[in-house]
Amino acid sequence: MALTVALAGDTMLGRGVAEELRRAPAPATLFAAEVREALAAADLVVLNLECCVSDQGQRWRDPLKPYFFRAPPSAATVLAELGVDCVTLANNHALDYGFDALADTRELLERAGVRTVGAGQDVSAAREFAVLEVGGGRLAVVAATDHPQEFAADEQRPGVAWADLYQGVPDWLGALVERAARQADAVLVTPHWGPNMTSRPPRHVRAAAADLLAAGATLVAGHSAHVFHGVADQVLYDMGDFVDDYAVDPVLRNDLGLLFLVTLDGPDPGHPTPVHLEALPLVLDYCHTRPARDEEWVWIRERFTTACAEFGTPVGERAGRLTVDWR
Repeated sequence: MALTVALAGDTMLGRGVAEELRRAPAPATLFAAEVREALAAADLVVLNLECCVSDQGQRWRDPLKPYFFRAPPSAATVLAELGVDCVTLANNHALDYGFDALADTRELLERAGVRTVGAGQDVSAAREFAVLEVGGGRLAVVAATDHPQEFAADEQRPGVAWADLYQGVPDWLGALVERAARQADAVLVTPHWGPNMTSRPPRHVRAAAADLLAAGATLVAGHSAHVFHGVADQVLYDMGDFVDDYAVDPVLRNDLGLLFLVTLDGPDPGHPTPVHLEALPLVLDYCHTRPARDEEWVWIRERFTTACAEFGTPVGERAGRLTVDWR
């Protein structure tokens, strides 16, 4: 079973992006044609939704929380029209507008045909994985976040699948990956981990990635830093941002990103593994993402090549994209 999965990092559809979507609720509002075409060419599309989708709820009561992101209900249809199959809600913005907005987010997305993982009405639902079926193959998607603990679901409260990855992969998460591996041909684990605005994965993230692979993950694709990190065997440590209205760090350049397309294949059709990666260099303009050109493309190539070299991963180029071969 050859399967290509498009993977994107933090997708923030609130604040200024929300205003653009209210004005023109369409995929073209958010992404240039080349980006939309790259998504359409994939068999499956999975991303981290860094906001709630709702017109309900009140801001989470935390005087120290600086940012609250909420997209209009039309965003669910826009994501579906973009070809998104599944989003993770396991992150630090899923409860920005409380429990009602979280429930509304899940309902609106599911109604639009977009699966959700990483959050639910209680801890069991939040920790459940989704199985995406395409071309006779099955991909399980597992999601968790290492922050914030106060968003964690429990037996009687909605919330996110929180995992204290600073202390290692908890038993429940390892067992969940093992169960997903028994029920699907391949397992994608997509954790929201580590601090913002870092250029490489911290020690606990690297340790957690190894434990997730040992538990049965086929591919680990993380997010949270707002800056893309390097790639190792079967691990995309951080995919950076996909669309937003954020201020730009002049050194880390969180406005320059990558859309990852990973092909799973191999001699055993029932257990495909990552064999090839293509990454489309991106520029995140204000509320709109387009392909990188000229100096922007060169900056991304150099940054990604350097970051991957730390893991002994060589990076190639083909047709305007950056490539990694794992064969």
